[in-house]
Amino acid sequence: MPNPPYAPPALEKGTLRITPLGGLGEVGRNMTVYEIDGKLLIVDCGVLFPEVQHPGIDLILPDISKIEDRLGDVVAIVLTHGHEDHIGGVPYLLKRREDIPIIGSKLTLAFISAKLKEHRIKPVTREVAEGDRVQYGPFDLEFIAVNHSIPDALAVAIRTEAGLVIGTGDFKMDQLPLDGRITDLRAFARLGEEGVDLFMTDSTNADVPGFTQSEKNIGPVIEQVIAKTQGKVVVASFSSHVHRVQQVLDAAHANGRRVVLLGRSMVRNMKIAADLGYLNVPDGVIVDLKKSGDIPDHRIVYMSTGSQGEPMAVLSRMVNREHQVEVGDGDTVILASSLIPGNETSVYRIIDGLMKLGANVVHKGNAKVHVSGHASAGELLYCYNIVRPKNVMPIHGEYRMLVANAALAIETGVPQNRTVIAENGTVVDLADGVARAVGQIDIDFIYVDGKSVGRVTDDDLRDRRTLAEEGFISIITVVETSLPQIVSGPEIHAKGVAEDQKVFDSIKPQIADALEKAMQDGMTDHHQLQQIVRRTVGRWVGTKLRRKAMIVPVVVVV
Repeated sequence: MPNPPYAPPALEKGTLRITPLGGLGEVGRNMTVYEIDGKLLIVDCGVLFPEVQHPGIDLILPDISKIEDRLGDVVAIVLTHGHEDHIGGVPYLLKRREDIPIIGSKLTLAFISAKLKEHRIKPVTREVAEGDRVQYGPFDLEFIAVNHSIPDALAVAIRTEAGLVIGTGDFKMDQLPLDGRITDLRAFARLGEEGVDLFMTDSTNADVPGFTQSEKNIGPVIEQVIAKTQGKVVVASFSSHVHRVQQVLDAAHANGRRVVLLGRSMVRNMKIAADLGYLNVPDGVIVDLKKSGDIPDHRIVYMSTGSQGEPMAVLSRMVNREHQVEVGDGDTVILASSLIPGNETSVYRIIDGLMKLGANVVHKGNAKVHVSGHASAGELLYCYNIVRPKNVMPIHGEYRMLVANAALAIETGVPQNRTVIAENGTVVDLADGVARAVGQIDIDFIYVDGKSVGRVTDDDLRDRRTLAEEGFISIITVVETSLPQIVSGPEIHAKGVAEDQKVFDSIKPQIADALEKAMQDGMTDHHQLQQIVRRTVGRWVGTKLRRKAMIVPVVVVV
C-alpha cells in the first residue's frame, strides 16, 4: 500500500530536502528535486510509456505540477544520460520556464536539444564531462563517468552544506565496454574517502544475482543471426541505444548488407551520434529508405523502433501491414532490447503477429541478443563496499527492486535505519549526516494525450476502459413535466454490446414508469430525471446482461 500523505515540516536552513517526483515504484519518468536554502536542483526529467490501462495516452510525465509555483527557484536541470525515461519530460517542463539551464554531457545535450527544437524551444545548456565540477546556487556539482547502454552517461555528486550526495543515474560496471569508457570506481572511492552522506543508486537489476554481462557478447550473436537469414532482417531497439545500433551496423557490414534506419527518432538520434563521433558508420552501409527499393532482401537490414510493442511504432505497423516494409517467410526479426515491466502483453502480441506472418523472431528469451544496461546485485555490492555511504536511498525501479537494493546495502554494513525505501512523493531530509523520511505528498500521473497535457484524468481513463471493455448505452427521452408525460422515447442506442437491440425492449416500459412517477412526485429538473434513467438502466444491465456499460441518459424537457 502507498504511504498515506502527510505534510513535511518547514525546511530548516542548512538541511537538504530530496523529493522524487517520478521513477520510484516504476521503471520510467525519473525525476528528483533537491532543495536547500530556498533553491531547487532537478536531476533528470523523463517519461513513462503507457501500458494497456492507459488507452489513448501517448506519454506519462513526472508530477511537475508539484514545483510549478517554485520554477523561479530552480537553478538547473542535470541530465544523467540521453534515454527517454530521463530526458523525455524536459520539453514539458521548459514550456513553463524556458531559461532553466540544462547541464549534461555532449551526446545527452545533443539529443535533448534536437527534441526541444521540435517543440520550438531554444534551451540554455552547459556541457560537462567526467571530472568537471560546476557550481549552481548552493549546489556544487561534480560529474563521474558511468557505463550504461548509451554513451556519455554520468553520475552526479552533489555537495551542499548538508553533506555529499551521489546519484548514480542508470549505470553498470561493464569491464569491456564497446566505447572503452568504464564506470569510474576510482572516483567513487575518492568520494567515499571524503565521506558520502547519501548514496542514491540505480535499482533496476538489484534483484538479479551476479553481474550484468558485457555488451561485447551481443555482437557475435547478432552477426550469426544475420548470416543465417535468407531474407531481410529487421532489428528493433530503443532509438537512443547507440551501442546496439553500432553492433548491427558492424554485423550488417560483415555480411555484405546495407542498413536502413526506420522511425523518426531512430534516424534523428543516429545522425546526431554519427556526427558527434559516437557512432562509427562503415562507408556506404547506411542507405535511405527511399533509395533502398532495388536492394534485394538478402542484402538489407532494417534498424527500427518499436521493441516495446508501441502501437504507433514501426514494428507494430509492420505487424498490421501498415508499413511499406513487409515481413514474411524467410525473414528474421530481432528484438534487441529489454522488456520493460508492464509491456509484456504488447511485446508478446508483436511476437505472435510477426510469427503469424511467417517471420523468425529472435528475442532475449531464445537468444543472447540483449544485455541490460543496469548493475546487477554483485556490482551494487562492489559499489557499496567502495563508497561506504552513511545513508542509502535506492532509486530507479519498481518497489521490489528498491527493497532488494536496500537489502544489499544492509549486507555491506549500512545500518537498516540508514536505508530509506522511498516512493514517489516521499520527502527525505538530510541533516547532521542522517537521511530520514519526513513527509509524503500525493503524486499524480500527468498524461500527454495528443496536444493535451495534464487534462486527461484517471476518471477519463476509467471511462475509456469502460467503453472498450463494457460498451456504451445511450437513452434519449423527451418529456413534458407540466402534464406530466413522456412525449417520445425512451429511445435506446448501444455500441459494443453484443446483444441484439431487441433485448432493450423489456427495459423501456420500466424507464417510462420511473420517469412518470418522478414527474408526478414533482421532479422537473432534467439532471435529476437523467439520474433516474441512469439508475434504472444500470440495475437492469447489471442483472440482465451482467455488464457495467457506460450509460449516458439524455432527458429533454419541453
